[in-house]
Amino acid sequence: MVEPRRKCIVTGRVLETTALVRFVVGPDAGLVADVDGKLPGRGVWVSASRAHLETAIKKRLFQRALRRQVTVAPDLAAAVEGRLLRRCLDILGLARRAGQLVNGFEKVRAALKANRIGVLVQAGDAAEDGRQKLARLYRAGPVVDAFSVEELSLALGHENVVHAALDRGRLADRFVQESMRLTEFRLSDRIAAELSVEQA
Repeated sequence: MVEPRRKCIVTGRVLETTALVRFVVGPDAGLVADVDGKLPGRGVWVSASRAHLETAIKKRLFQRALRRQVTVAPDLAAAVEGRLLRRCLDILGLARRAGQLVNGFEKVRAALKANRIGVLVQAGDAAEDGRQKLARLYRAGPVVDAFSVEELSLALGHENVVHAALDRGRLADRFVQESMRLTEFRLSDRIAAELSVEQA
């Protein structure tokens, strides 16, 4: 399936929509992040990057692209990150309910040995030793470590979730895409912060 492509109003680059965030104007003239890409009305697109979003706000690119005045909430960037995170965790919950996800070190290891895994999920703040043991069994596929133990535990309804795995299929593919979008958004923020420290 070919992903639709749209133009980022900041960079001018035409990218797949999975690498962008859509924004629309709500009934109160407030700018709304349409992370699902389903809200009605004319939308504009920005690369999934906190830095690009902040540039669009600072340079009033939303007003220019939409050709109208819009109200931008001061916490818009944080709201976007929260919605991107929620979308990823919702996919994990959906995969669990569909019987397409296992969690726990031994269950994940067994699934890896059975060669039925589409994506390996490991908490980014987990001990390196356990993560490396599973990663060595799974050399050919994507590994997502964008989430904390707390976030994975909340998404899956279990305590202390460190390792999980999704079966091959559409949900695994969607999860990888959405995790990449969230990671890019967060990464741009960290890079900007590091540059700011270096320049100080």
